[in-house]
Amino acid sequence: MSIQFNQEDGGRILVVHVSAKLEKEDYEHFVPEFERLVCQQGTLRVLFDMTGFHGWDAGALWEDIKFDIKHFADIERLAMVGEKKWQHGMATFCKPFTKATIRYFDHADINEARDWLEEL
Repeated sequence: MSIQFNQEDGGRILVVHVSAKLEKEDYEHFVPEFERLVCQQGTLRVLFDMTGFHGWDAGALWEDIKFDIKHFADIERLAMVGEKKWQHGMATFCKPFTKATIRYFDHADINEARDWLEEL
């Protein structure tokens, strides 16, 4: 599976690590778990780690668009962590698809991203 995730900070922060190339099937496991966490915690803060990520296949891209529309208001803060220029551009591209405050961090600054998510 190309999406791995776990909770931190008492469940308030969801760490999502994507790697390789996402496929439609990756969303079949991730989306129900995300929705369960939203029901338990309310809005979440997400650390989206794109280290080793190579994009989406067509089916996964469609699933991602559907996810973004459905969960437009379920993320309060989104820290996008990456290692490539196109990943930095994704932070700007994603802004119209969420109410979350979004910041991009280079992979070397992942601890700064965690600190930002933990701020009150």
